[in-house]
Amino acid sequence: MNSNNTKTRVAFLGLGIMGSGMARRLLGAGFPLNVFNRDPAKCAPFGAEGARVAGSAREAAKDAAIIISMVTDDSASHALWLGEDGALASAAPGTVIVECSTVTVRWIKELSAAATARGCEMLDAPVTGSRPQAAAGELVFLAGGRAATLEKARPALSAMGRAITHLGPAGSGALVKLINNFVCGVQTAALAEALALIERSGVDRAKALEVLTGGAPGSPVVKNFSARMTARDYTPQFKLGLMAKDLGYARQEAAERGMELETAVAALKLFVKSLQAGNGEKDVSSLVEQFRGS
Repeated sequence: MNSNNTKTRVAFLGLGIMGSGMARRLLGAGFPLNVFNRDPAKCAPFGAEGARVAGSAREAAKDAAIIISMVTDDSASHALWLGEDGALASAAPGTVIVECSTVTVRWIKELSAAATARGCEMLDAPVTGSRPQAAAGELVFLAGGRAATLEKARPALSAMGRAITHLGPAGSGALVKLINNFVCGVQTAALAEALALIERSGVDRAKALEVLTGGAPGSPVVKNFSARMTARDYTPQFKLGLMAKDLGYARQEAAERGMELETAVAALKLFVKSLQAGNGEKDVSSLVEQFRGS
């Protein structure tokens, strides 16, 4: 392993389910690391492991060559980058900023313009994968931005993931991520209804699920979420509330291009029902419970 003196200092903003795993991968790879989280308690373990804990995004960013954010939505991202004590206020010209959150293309373009005005370079690089992949360094990054900027960020991204797909200019990664999650959300809704139908029919659930997971419908979503739904283990790997947010963002992107995502409308209706039942902080697979009646 290279020493910290030979690697670029990174600031990581947001230490939730995904961000904590990603930041720990950077530490393990020997990157000097500054961390900030709105809840300071989440920073403490990283401080004990050698990271520099900052009191604000602005403080975390001031001596970093790469700044990475992983938060919940447009609003949280805006606050970290452009809000009071935001990271861009102290980012030096030439700094590479990387937004890994699942956000709208409109916000990415606004942030990119702000970064350019500051003399910084920007990538939108949301990820596919959830908690286990973040912890294991198995994420896939969906990158939008200049190829030269991506090369500057590649060593840090490679420490956190198994693949990087460069999709085009700024906003490309954000758009493809929302399309990806739109498809996953619709699959989750269909699986929830299918599993409830299986359970109500009286057929052997294990055998019926073997048909689904081993046949044409057997996507990673169907395989992974059917196991969680069957076990009723809703420890969050990816929160239901975040999927609802992503379906809403995907609808916005489609509307701006003259489309209505009809299947997203139907799926989002089911997610909203689960949100109203208080399941927003549970795993996305908890969507099935509204069909079980218990």
